[in-house]
This record gives sequence, structure tokens and C-alpha cells, in this order.
Amino acid sequence: MATPEEQLATMLANLPVKTGKSLDDWLRIVSAAKFEKHGQIVSFLKSEHGVTHGFANLIAAKALETEAPADPVSAQYSGAKAGLKPIYDEILAFAQGLGDDVEVAPKKDSVSLRRKKQFALVTPATKSRIDLGLALKGLEASGRLEIYNAMCSHRVRLEQVADFDDQVGGWMTEAYSRSG
Repeated sequence: MATPEEQLATMLANLPVKTGKSLDDWLRIVSAAKFEKHGQIVSFLKSEHGVTHGFANLIAAKALETEAPADPVSAQYSGAKAGLKPIYDEILAFAQGLGDDVEVAPKKDSVSLRRKKQFALVTPATKSRIDLGLALKGLEASGRLEIYNAMCSHRVRLEQVADFDDQVGGWMTEAYSRSG
């Protein structure tokens, strides 16, 4: 079975043959259409250009990938959320101090902290709060430690650097130890 990277390479190689246009041609078309969401681009390519779903999905992903900020963390902590950057810096410094195997993986809206699997997710949720998601499945939620979602079972809401205290550091250390 082909790896995901090999599958992607095959689709990119087949794109001009199957759709009649190169990826660059499609990216120019999508850019001119001024769509911002993946689903909008896919629908447009399928309905207006007869592109199959798989290729439309690929083109949409590539179109949005090229428009992603070069530094997602700077983009996350700009404008109204700029005041949250010191909290993020505190979380990151602590996480990196847990071990040299911590991988920092910025996404468009959050930063994933991983070892073999994700143990924390840092999200500037509002202009005044960071949500620190922690993978602590099975641990009872109480007080500041709330139930969160499937990827990170718990979260702590942080509104100032002082909110990232020894208790939160203990929870993050526990999540880190479980992820190895």
C-alpha cells in the first residue's frame, strides 16, 4: 500500500491529465474566486468546473495551504489577542522543559504539543483567554480542570501568566508523562 506522501505525489502528477489544468492554473482560478473556506472551494470546483471530489479536495487544500501565514503563532497572537502571547510563552517554556522530545506543532488556530502523541493543545480562544487542552483521560475534572473534547480530555482556562501555576504545571507534566 502506498504511503500518504506517495498517494499525494500520484494525485499531483495525475491532476493535469485528469482535470486539464496544472495545480498552478487551478490555484489562480481559486484565488480569483476569492473563497476563504475549504468547502466553498470544493463546491465551486465541482459545480463550476466538473472536478471530481478527490481532486477538488486536493486543490482546495493546496489553495488554503499557500495562503497560510508563514508564522502561525505570530498570526494567532496578533491584534486583539496580542496580550495573550506572554501566557503562550510561559506554557511553551514549561513544556519544552519537560524533555527534549517535545514537538511543537503550530496549526492555523492552535499549537499542538506532542511526544509520541499529543499531550497538550494551546488555543487562544478569545481576546482575553487561552484554553490549554490536556490529554488526561480518566482523571476526574474538578475546579479549574474542566472536561474538554476528544483530542484533549480536559482544559484549563488561562487569562494571565499567573494562572499557569504549579497546579497547571503538574497537570501538564502528567499529560506529558502519559504521552510517551
